[in-house]
Amino acid sequence: MDLISLILVIILPLLTSSTVCQLQEFISIDCGGTTSNYTDITTGLSWISDTRIMKHGMSVEVESANGNKVQYQKRRDFPTDSRKYCYTLSTVERRRYLVRASFQYGSLENGDTYPQFQLYLDATKWATVSIYDASRVYVKEMIFRAPSDRIDVCMCCATTGSPFISALELRPLNLSMYATDFEDNFFLKVAARINFGAPSEDAVRYPDDPYDRIWDSDLIRRQNYLVGVAPGTERISTTKNIEIETREYPPVKVMQTAVVGTKGVLSYRLNLEDFPANARAYAYLAEIEDLPKNETRKFKLEQPYIADYSNAVVNIAENANGSYTLYEPSYMNVSLDFVLSFSFVKTRDSTRGPLLNAMEISKYVPIALKTDRQDSNVVNTFSSMSAESVLMNEGDPCVPTPWEWLNCSTSTPPRITKINLSRRNLTGEIPHELNNMEALTELRLDANLLTGSLPDMSNLINLKILHLENNKLTGSLPSYLGTLPSLQALFIQNNSFSGEIPSGLVSGKIIFNYDNNPGLHRGKKKHSHLILGISIGVLVILLTLFLASLVLLHKLRRKTSQQKHDGKGISGRSSTKPITGYRGGSLRDEGTAYYISLSELKEATSNFEKKIGKGSFGSVYYGKMSDGKEVAVKTMTDPSSHGNQQFVNEVALLSRIHHRNLVPLIGYCEEEYQHILVYEYMHNGTLRDHIHAQVCSNQKQLDWLTRLRIAEDAAKGLEYLHTGCNPSIIHRDVKTSNILLDINMRAKVSDFGLSRLAEEDLTHISSVARGTVGYLDPEYYANQQLTEKSDVYSFGVVLLELISGRKPVSSDDYGPEMNIVHWARSLIRKGDVISIMDPSLVGNVKTESIWRVAEIAMQCVEQHGASRPRMQEVILAIQDASKIEKGPDQAQLKSSSSSSTSKPQSSRKTLLTSFLEIESPDLSNGCLPSAR
Repeated sequence: MDLISLILVIILPLLTSSTVCQLQEFISIDCGGTTSNYTDITTGLSWISDTRIMKHGMSVEVESANGNKVQYQKRRDFPTDSRKYCYTLSTVERRRYLVRASFQYGSLENGDTYPQFQLYLDATKWATVSIYDASRVYVKEMIFRAPSDRIDVCMCCATTGSPFISALELRPLNLSMYATDFEDNFFLKVAARINFGAPSEDAVRYPDDPYDRIWDSDLIRRQNYLVGVAPGTERISTTKNIEIETREYPPVKVMQTAVVGTKGVLSYRLNLEDFPANARAYAYLAEIEDLPKNETRKFKLEQPYIADYSNAVVNIAENANGSYTLYEPSYMNVSLDFVLSFSFVKTRDSTRGPLLNAMEISKYVPIALKTDRQDSNVVNTFSSMSAESVLMNEGDPCVPTPWEWLNCSTSTPPRITKINLSRRNLTGEIPHELNNMEALTELRLDANLLTGSLPDMSNLINLKILHLENNKLTGSLPSYLGTLPSLQALFIQNNSFSGEIPSGLVSGKIIFNYDNNPGLHRGKKKHSHLILGISIGVLVILLTLFLASLVLLHKLRRKTSQQKHDGKGISGRSSTKPITGYRGGSLRDEGTAYYISLSELKEATSNFEKKIGKGSFGSVYYGKMSDGKEVAVKTMTDPSSHGNQQFVNEVALLSRIHHRNLVPLIGYCEEEYQHILVYEYMHNGTLRDHIHAQVCSNQKQLDWLTRLRIAEDAAKGLEYLHTGCNPSIIHRDVKTSNILLDINMRAKVSDFGLSRLAEEDLTHISSVARGTVGYLDPEYYANQQLTEKSDVYSFGVVLLELISGRKPVSSDDYGPEMNIVHWARSLIRKGDVISIMDPSLVGNVKTESIWRVAEIAMQCVEQHGASRPRMQEVILAIQDASKIEKGPDQAQLKSSSSSSTSKPQSSRKTLLTSFLEIESPDLSNGCLPSAR
């Protein structure tokens, strides 16, 4: 036997064994599938149903299933609520994996909207899943080094529709594949993996790729995908074997095809999701043509220009040590824009044009911290004490949304601040690890079957409320309970505690109930007369409050009755037939909105008699169509080409987007040189009217919860424009007069006359900054760089208006500063939120709720757009404020109500110091090193 044969005999079994082992470690989950284990006929991979893995959601038939792939014939839909739904995958710590989530929605039911929701890997936001094509399979991939022996893939936070998933796959990678210098702090989100010169639109994956990566064909036709191809680009292929033993091991089948620039240039353009960002990029090159000895193939990267890389000459055969051998120049950390335009150009001494076999681009995604490990250990222990205590498949306790029975802080890492396990049939002893939860402020373990004595809780310096009543607890009460610095209320009744009560618990500073603990006794009975006097005083106060509430209730009933009487003339009828008419005008081919004739509109508005407002480019009139539907009719007064473009913009934009928090477009008219838009009529006018126009005696003052609900509605509308539309839409004129309120006081964003598609100008540069004074983003005004963060700035101003009730610009209110942002920032830096509050709110709201909105508002109006949050983060902050304001529906904190309005303010000085008094850092600091 010769040497080569001997080597093959030894190596081939090892390679086969390695492939089999790799395949056995694959995890392929058919989400929503009801079939037992099966094998995919196209890949040979084994799939399992998630029936035994996922306990939530329901299996839904997908009408337009993808070919004959069983895993796309059903999907799993999850409830539309505040919870997250997670699949837990087993991993080997510090091993690298590729995880892939796939989504195919299928045909819409009547009245449904395509879903948009968030996808998380552990606590890290992976992607926003936005569906707009029934037949397309949306694939999200992440490459990561396993931080532990398991990782969670979670769906949550739906903006429209409900979260769902079709398939989930986990693929272990080999050796040092995809290793980076930054993997301790960053995951790699796959943005593009392209097979150039592919023979068809079919993707290459397992078994051609033993790691089951999906290599998309360059023949796929998608919007802004591989366009701008240079003239002279040709496709070549070979059947010869390619040596691929390099770092990333791309499949031979992918390397056997390529594109070449026969005229000396090879160029493409494509969009990269969630860019600009720092990225890791690989080019895969192999010479697959037999070049004569007197011919060479040399080229350079001309665009984008990257120092070091662009100056280097690529000579594939020389770099790869021969033809039919892989060469993979890598860009380990490079900054790329949303639109990637790249081109290779041959050098002057080259006889052949540039060549490209494949490319791979991944975005660096910062790894978000999970809940503090000690806190997680405690709540997981509680989970094991009762089958009812926690629902399965909810992943991390706090991120991105907390478990149903927990509240969490916004610190890094998140800490658990509240545990509510009342009536959950907990058994056993309270875990002693509870003492590690320093951030805990409220603990409710009442009405369970807990036994044993109390563990040490002396470290819980922030604990305010402790409910242990109606259990089977025994032993004495530890003396530290009377000295916990923050404790305000302790309930231990109906247990079997014994011994002397610590003096600090009966001092009167703490609400303390210890009834039905026969073995408990007080040390010395003193101050009985004082206690009796306090009790009588409390009774008198309660009686006074009761009588006052009766008087207030009587007044409210009279007011409500009067309002109903005053509103008799408003029609509540809904339209029962659609608006009819013909299509015409320059928008005839849009096919997106009803055309309404001018004569119909004149009849509906009584010849434009009742003017109800003024929009961005004309007056707005009240109308009532022949079918009884109330409408707002906006006329355009600007006859110029710019005004006409605004009209076309608004029709085109509003016709293609539908969201419950955006004012819907009913129709349009182009006739007799008039441009008219017809909207749904919003009965309660603008938010500006309710905040600033208090001249009407019947204008109802907005309470804080109503303001929060309006803010959340408007934020969801903007968030949909930014992330739910493809390409995204920038409003450009967010203000209180463009937030309208329907008959139920629900908010909808309006007036898209200044809106623009984000892709209209890919550099986001415009010659004139448009918007409204007081709301205009200073960064946009200074350099005309328009992004979604410009809308975020404007919305921050809206939040400040909701808190303060003041106008954005007013010399009377703000003096020489003339600006609500400067005025509010100076007060908040001093820790004084009371001074910026609307006088009607002072004393009627929880100060902590105001602080939560003030904090996010200050982030929104940061000088630099990169420092501002996304609208999804703003929504979460507003929801937090609503939860704080609603609070627990109990009266146990009555004794501390007098201090609740002052303590948060003083403590906030410390909490906000680092946030407000230190200049926001450059985002490059503490993140990735400067990209080359």
